[in-house]
Amino acid sequence: MKKIILFSFITTLAILTACKKDDESFKSPEITAPANSTAVIGTEIDITFDFTSEGGFSTSDVSATNGSAAIKTNGTAGSTSGSVVVTYTAGTNIGAGSVTLTITDSKNQTGSATAVVSVVEEELVVNVNGNITSNTTWETGKIYVLESRIAVVSGVTLTIQPGVIVKGQAGTGANATALLIARGGKLMAEGTASSPIIFTSVADEILPGNIASPNLDPTLNGLWGGLIILGNAPISADAASVQIEGIPPSDQNGLYGGSDATDNSGVIKFVSIRHGGANIGEGNEINGLTLGGVGSGTIIENIEVVANQDDGIEWFGGTVNVKNVIIWNAGDDAVDTDQSWGGTLDNFIVVNPGDECFELDGPEGTMEAGHILKNGTVYAGIADGLVDLDDNSIVEMSGIYFFGLKSGQDFDLNPVALVASDLQATLPDGGIVTDYFKAGSDAFVTTVTTGANTVGADVTKFATWSWASVSGALTDF
Repeated sequence: MKKIILFSFITTLAILTACKKDDESFKSPEITAPANSTAVIGTEIDITFDFTSEGGFSTSDVSATNGSAAIKTNGTAGSTSGSVVVTYTAGTNIGAGSVTLTITDSKNQTGSATAVVSVVEEELVVNVNGNITSNTTWETGKIYVLESRIAVVSGVTLTIQPGVIVKGQAGTGANATALLIARGGKLMAEGTASSPIIFTSVADEILPGNIASPNLDPTLNGLWGGLIILGNAPISADAASVQIEGIPPSDQNGLYGGSDATDNSGVIKFVSIRHGGANIGEGNEINGLTLGGVGSGTIIENIEVVANQDDGIEWFGGTVNVKNVIIWNAGDDAVDTDQSWGGTLDNFIVVNPGDECFELDGPEGTMEAGHILKNGTVYAGIADGLVDLDDNSIVEMSGIYFFGLKSGQDFDLNPVALVASDLQATLPDGGIVTDYFKAGSDAFVTTVTTGANTVGADVTKFATWSWASVSGALTDF
């Protein structure tokens, strides 16, 4: 009898123990939300929640405020720990938003956690204060402020999207601001006829989507530096590579020149450069656009330089071809060539330079190459002179029309290496061609009445995107 009672007791204890195990309760899922996140209006961000679930993961659900949310990566069925990734799309209101994740386990128990999101307006003004050392994109609709001389170093590409405005801080000497593309670096600045890229000063109140400055006059210069592009193409100097003017020797990003005539420094299209030419030393200012040893693999077209304190565009050797250029109100020379640039400038307009319309220098070393200037219209205006050449300048000029001349302006030298044809000029009343085109250069010139020229630039190439055209400065061209 005692054995029967003992057996019954053991059996009952076993049953009670088994029931207790089956009915044992598990903790509800516990979820850890991440630290506060930030999202720009209308953009997506991913938010990761970590969880533990003694009862095993079953399902998840998500809700959001000031935006929407969806599960991107779910937990694994039956797992006791893991992560759930949620994609949050920010709404249209600046301020707080939230994402709440709820997890249900296999015992139908739930747990929740909420992540806080700050919804902010897109940053439209971006300060640039260091060299660009990895591939970078400057985005449409934004303003980028150069706080110093910024170099795009060798092996790196800077992409500037259409409509971007780049503004340089004020500064002179070592503090002059500029964007410098070093040898081996690339600038992909491809604006469009409806959305040009504009380089200007921080004093300019222009905003993306506009062409003309709302507050600066197109004669105001020297407010920042300029755009400098350097390459590996041949130059005629005392060495195969030298330091570009204005950049201290300690900055090796300033070297240019080499042996690759087809070197590629990128694509620069529909770009307007304004109010530059800051003084970087005694009598030394930055050009609007400086091209040092730039190779023929580089594409440069549809360029405007407005109110630069020094030259509009200056070439130092290289082989790059440039077309559709307007240089308006340069403080010094409009077109300046040095060190045997071996390319072509095609379809250009010069308006009112401060010194020479063209300063065309010859080789400075053993390498000799010539350049071609064709299909241009020149309004001399206040310029000191028309064309200044060295005895050894190697230049071809054709299809160029000069007007707006005044006494004292001249084409002052006719070197043996100059080849010119189809030059036309409208002279002031009573003027004779040899007063302006001297040393035999009159042989290349036909005088015409105002508006009767048959050579010159195609002005339609500058419509819509250039400040000069939009402002009406090209009405008489």
